Amino acid sequence: MCLIAFRYDAHPEYRLIFAGNRDEFYSRPTTPAHFWDDAPHVLAGRDDKAGGTWLGVARDGRWATVTNYRDPDTHMPDAPSRGHLVSDFLTGSQGPRAYLRSVASRANQYNGFNLLAGDPRTCAYLSNRDGGVRTVSPGTHGLSNHLLNTSWPKVDRGKQKLDAVVEDGVSVRRLLALLDDREQADPAQLPDTGVGPEAEAMLSPIFIQSEEYGTRSSTVLLIDRDGRVTFAERTYERGVPVRTREFSFEAVPAAGATGRE
Repeated sequence: MCLIAFRYDAHPEYRLIFAGNRDEFYSRPTTPAHFWDDAPHVLAGRDDKAGGTWLGVARDGRWATVTNYRDPDTHMPDAPSRGHLVSDFLTGSQGPRAYLRSVASRANQYNGFNLLAGDPRTCAYLSNRDGGVRTVSPGTHGLSNHLLNTSWPKVDRGKQKLDAVVEDGVSVRRLLALLDDREQADPAQLPDTGVGPEAEAMLSPIFIQSEEYGTRSSTVLLIDRDGRVTFAERTYERGVPVRTREFSFEAVPAAGATGRE
């Protein structure tokens, strides 16, 4: 993912209200969201090049997502895929904090990342550019290619638009519309992440579109306080919407999950 706006544990109906865009090169092979044949309890898209995913949810209500931390000067071409940080959590059995602690012990093997993991009881965050595991507090949060809640224009805009959706009434349609915002930020407000002014401008909207790189999918994840999960994914081809898939199921806690950290 490259832009995430989410509200955690701060709504009377929903434990989690999540909206996120996955930005990637158009040429990278990808399978849209589905229940995996090799892990039927996992609902996620799949990166067909490396085998991991950028966002997913399991039938027990555990979910996770990852964004890259943009720092081209420290890029390691042979580092393992960050998508496996998500898929390993979803196919495993650890709770969010325990899993993120296990990742923290080997985090320096990866290029820069931000990893969010949650279940019906907690939400936790880890970046290998920002120390240890943190519990996410109730409220509205935003994440792009820097640290959680870094005040980039697209992050601030996403959080503001999410709050407006919550005020007007939460729906998949409104959240997908939030993610289709293609307005570039004021050049004076852009961060300097080492990619140059032209690329910073191209990467500044919530929805990115360029000749070779852009938003490949928009995803909404809703988990209500009774454990009902709604997952909607809209896929795009070079900025043009192709298909919207929606899934819904009741989360069933895994055996022995009580008290899992």
